[in-house]
Amino acid sequence: MAGFDMDYSEATDFVVENGTYEVVINEAKQDVFKNSGMDYLQFDLIIRNDITNQNSKNMHIFYRIFPSKETGKFPKGMLLAVGKNAGIPNNTHFQSLDDYFNHLYHKPLLVTVKNEKWEKNGKSGENLNVKNMRPSAFPNVQHIFKNNDGTSANTGMNSSDPIDTTIDITDDQLPF
Repeated sequence: MAGFDMDYSEATDFVVENGTYEVVINEAKQDVFKNSGMDYLQFDLIIRNDITNQNSKNMHIFYRIFPSKETGKFPKGMLLAVGKNAGIPNNTHFQSLDDYFNHLYHKPLLVTVKNEKWEKNGKSGENLNVKNMRPSAFPNVQHIFKNNDGTSANTGMNSSDPIDTTIDITDDQLPF
């Protein structure tokens, strides 16, 4: 890399301001918090760089869904709302949670976020929370994804690629 000069006018903050953003689903997965063992679903949303008039391009927003304390299952309505707003056709059948996640890969959304302070057990912090989710006003995604080394990436995934739907799964195998 060649040398560079410090130019404060080109500096960017690492904060996503409160507002509404066009995003693309970069990744969706089921995970567990290491310290508490709590299960959750995480949607990694990237603020799109193909929309000209929005700030924080390429920044990540993490949307999490937690299981119900009463049933231990994920709220089905919340999962279906993500799919509906991402443009998954009504009555689409999913073979598994991973199949659902694969259908969401690189789908666009319009989200409203808010930075909110929290305090619990003597600890405090601030989280960026998704407050609203709607279908994208720009469904034709031209976002250029980055590789881990910062270079542009061609994902090789096309929304018209076929998905294997020959596997059968029962309701008991679903986490919701």
